[in-house]
Amino acid sequence: MKDTAFTKFHIELGAKMAPFVGYNMPIEYTGINNEHINVREKLGVFDVSHMGEFWVKGPKALDFIQRVTSNDASVLTDGKVQYSCFPNGKGGIVDDLLVYRIDSETYLLVVNAANIEKDWEWCVKQAGKMGLQEGKELYNASDEIAQLAVQGPLALKAMQKIVDVPIEDMEYYTFKKLNIAGIKDVIFSTTGYTGAGGCEIYVANEDGPKLWKAVMEAGEEFGIKPIGLGARDTLRLEMGFCLYGNDITDETSPIAAGLGWITKFVDHKDFINKDLFLKQKEEGVPRRLKGLEMIERGIPRQHYEVVDADGNIIGEVTSGTMSPMMKKGIGMAYLDKPYWKPDSEIFIRIRNKDLKAKVVKLPIYKK
Repeated sequence: MKDTAFTKFHIELGAKMAPFVGYNMPIEYTGINNEHINVREKLGVFDVSHMGEFWVKGPKALDFIQRVTSNDASVLTDGKVQYSCFPNGKGGIVDDLLVYRIDSETYLLVVNAANIEKDWEWCVKQAGKMGLQEGKELYNASDEIAQLAVQGPLALKAMQKIVDVPIEDMEYYTFKKLNIAGIKDVIFSTTGYTGAGGCEIYVANEDGPKLWKAVMEAGEEFGIKPIGLGARDTLRLEMGFCLYGNDITDETSPIAAGLGWITKFVDHKDFINKDLFLKQKEEGVPRRLKGLEMIERGIPRQHYEVVDADGNIIGEVTSGTMSPMMKKGIGMAYLDKPYWKPDSEIFIRIRNKDLKAKVVKLPIYKK
């Protein structure tokens, strides 16, 4: 089991640790609800060093990204970030990812921790067809990079104290290369998986401990807390952000998953599964991913059946939890077409009881 550059700090702080995709990771410190609320109202710091990072370089870099991802990376300019996915050639998704444009011949792909090996093999296979070489134009830096996510409405205000350029006015999904706490050439990105604002910071592993100490010290006056993976999941679910393995998989298409907005059908882009996804967009799909909110008391969980008033199965829950902000059960589910409209009445089958819920627009939690 791997440690991150920050593992010793989690242990010192008394975090509940557990194996997660091969890493020894903090699940919670003071409790999921407490940590969740701190991020929504103040700020918190997450160790996300388990994420994967692939460099794509050279004159064919953009052509490669345009082929393997669903979004249109040609619209990116230096310092911009884009959310996208890898179609798998069979109508499903290899993974969802972030694409960073450093310059016209340098891109950084940030992929999910659970899928690093699978994603890398997929990218190497597709790159080989285009004449890009593993280890040269395509480089897996996942084991070399430490990453902290500082999330919450006060995150940028706190981080401004330790960086050397203005950051509080940075647009969402942009990044800067800057110096932070004496560490040079840091990638500082206004991205995150919480919907609470903030940033994600990438440094070399050896600079990790220095970054942790500086972030915690800068955030102290604003009420910063370390946050575990438990609250990361409840925060993303309130926003309706997809989790790979739950809401999107090798069997789900981006059209069915409500990710048509990252699937760009433009003439200059020929990406894997383009024709199939275009057909789905034009002709429709039988089920789509929708947000749900419990009306009766209960917590929806992955794989729970969704039924209509007569008990007929009309869908399946992919993610669910008790919302710390709303104090009620929330989730996402793939639902049959008649039940896509907001406020549609549905029932979640929980321990042989059909409990009333309703379909809601994303994000589920409205600030």
